[in-house]
Amino acid sequence: MTRPEQQDASSSLAKGLSLLDLFSVTDFEISISEMARTSGIPKSTTHRLVTDLVAWGALERGRKGYRLGVRMFELGHLVPAQRTLREVALPYAHNLNEVTGLTSNLAVRDKREIIYLEKISRRDLLVPHSRLGGRLPLHCTGLGKAILGFSDHDFVESVLGAPLTRLSPKTITDPTSLRRELARVRETKVAYDVEESQPGLFCVAAPIFGMGNHLVGAISVTGATALSQAQRYASAVRMTAMAISRVLGSRPGRPA
Repeated sequence: MTRPEQQDASSSLAKGLSLLDLFSVTDFEISISEMARTSGIPKSTTHRLVTDLVAWGALERGRKGYRLGVRMFELGHLVPAQRTLREVALPYAHNLNEVTGLTSNLAVRDKREIIYLEKISRRDLLVPHSRLGGRLPLHCTGLGKAILGFSDHDFVESVLGAPLTRLSPKTITDPTSLRRELARVRETKVAYDVEESQPGLFCVAAPIFGMGNHLVGAISVTGATALSQAQRYASAVRMTAMAISRVLGSRPGRPA
C-alpha cells in the first residue's frame, strides 16, 4: 500500500518534470508566472518546485526568468545510446564539415521531433533554426525525413495522420506528397530539405544504423538554398552515414 508521503513525493516529482517539459528551442527562459499559467500548477507550488529544481541544478536563474541548468546537460550526455552515437560520429561530422565547407549536424528522434546531438558550424553561415539540444519536427527537416524514411510503418502513419505543421512556405504538409518523398528516401538513403524548415537554406541528410541494422539517427549538412547544389553533397553525406553505421555495428543489406 502506498503511503501518503510517497504519493506526495510522486506528485511533486511529476509536477517538477512537467515544468522542465515546458522548455523548448523558442521558450528557453521562462518566468515562474509563465510556468504556473502554462502548466496549471498554482504559483506558490510552482515557486517551491522551481526552488528545489534550482538547488538540484536542473534549473538556473536567467535575466528574465529561469532556464535549464548545467545538471541537465550533464545528464543528457550520460544517455548510453546517444552518447555512443555522438562519440562515434563526431570525428566524421568534423570531417564532413571540412570537406563540404558547410554546417554538419547529427540528430536522433524523440517522439515526433528530432533532437540535435551535435552541430559543427561554418563561421560565415548562420543556421539560426538549429542548435545543440534543439528540436524540430520530423516532417520538414532533412534529418527528420531521413529518420522517418526508415522508421516503423505504424509510427510513420501516425505522423502522416496528424496535422503537419508549416514552418515555411515550402514545408510539405500534404501526407500523400510526403509519403512519396519518404519512398524516395528509402530508395536512395538520402533526404532533402530545400527551404522547408527555414527560407534560404537547404539540408541533405542520410540515416545512420547500428547493431542489427536498427535506425539510430541521421547526419546532414546545411547550406545556402538550391536543390542542384544540395544534390552535389548527397554522396559525401551518404558515405559518411555508412561509415558511422559500420563502426556502430551495422552490416550491409536492408535495414531491420
